[in-house]
Amino acid sequence: MRRKKVGIVHNQPASQGHENWEASLDVIAQVEAIEKALEALGHSSVRIPFTRDLHGFTQRFKEQVVDIVFNLCETVDEDPHLVWHAAAVFELLGLSFTGSTSTALMLTTDKLISKRLLKGKQIRTPNYIVYNGSREFSTALLKFPVIVKPRFEDASIGIDQDSIFENDQELREGLKQFLDRFGPLLIEEYIPGREFNLTLLGYPTASVFPIGEIDFSAFPENLYPIVGYRAKWDKASFEYHHSPRRFPRDLAQLLSNKMERVALECFHLFMVRDYGRVDLRVDDQGKVYVLEVNANPGLSADAGVAASARESGLDYGDMIGTIVDFAIKRAEGFQA
Repeated sequence: MRRKKVGIVHNQPASQGHENWEASLDVIAQVEAIEKALEALGHSSVRIPFTRDLHGFTQRFKEQVVDIVFNLCETVDEDPHLVWHAAAVFELLGLSFTGSTSTALMLTTDKLISKRLLKGKQIRTPNYIVYNGSREFSTALLKFPVIVKPRFEDASIGIDQDSIFENDQELREGLKQFLDRFGPLLIEEYIPGREFNLTLLGYPTASVFPIGEIDFSAFPENLYPIVGYRAKWDKASFEYHHSPRRFPRDLAQLLSNKMERVALECFHLFMVRDYGRVDLRVDDQGKVYVLEVNANPGLSADAGVAASARESGLDYGDMIGTIVDFAIKRAEGFQA
């Protein structure tokens, strides 16, 4: 394929010190890594920030005359409700772009819609209720402990040890602070067991990379084994340094097949495109639960997607080249 000019479109990250700035600034690490990969592949690139200033964005875009867009927009001005809006703008402008469509991004970033789709397809996921601030709500159908998650955030924002409650009284006493910070919430049964990440790559069909597992073996008994915000972003925390990703060689074939089947089913159900990640928990009875379906997961060189690609024999540059090729094919006449 001939060399292309790639517009790397990304959200404008929060400045250091802003709430959750560590997760926000990760987008720049992704931009820098992808720039280097594109240069090595012979493509040129230009950064184009995406904000609510659509006039400024479209003007900049017209000036640059790019062939395709590499979409790295994770929010718009730090608003998690707008994750999918950048992709919708690309679609309105008729641009070919990497990653999932606006529909898939909307479905996967709204945890309530995700839950309803999974339940409707009879894919096992932890039981849950929605909390919007009502004084009248019941946890009678839930088993404690439970974990509270913001309905619209990603990157483990709003999820940590203090998000887990062991009884109804503690939950009711702690909910207001979460609601005030994050808005609508999901209260979900905590599933003890092993945690796996399955990365998928492909267009128009996807294949599953080697299965990754989060190793919580160093966690003391007073910490729940979860990949919370500190585990992902706080380099000074115990969780960050003691939740490495492994690629187990001794998984039972039946379990591996089951997880791969679930991951592929989720990829198709949510209409994920090009690349994605499905996070699973497996309890002591071997039941597989879907925790989250991630369209456009992080692409920094040390992130889970890149690690899974390397485990499969695909280095970072080749992975980025493969994703870019998908968008080039669509630009040259294939349908989204």
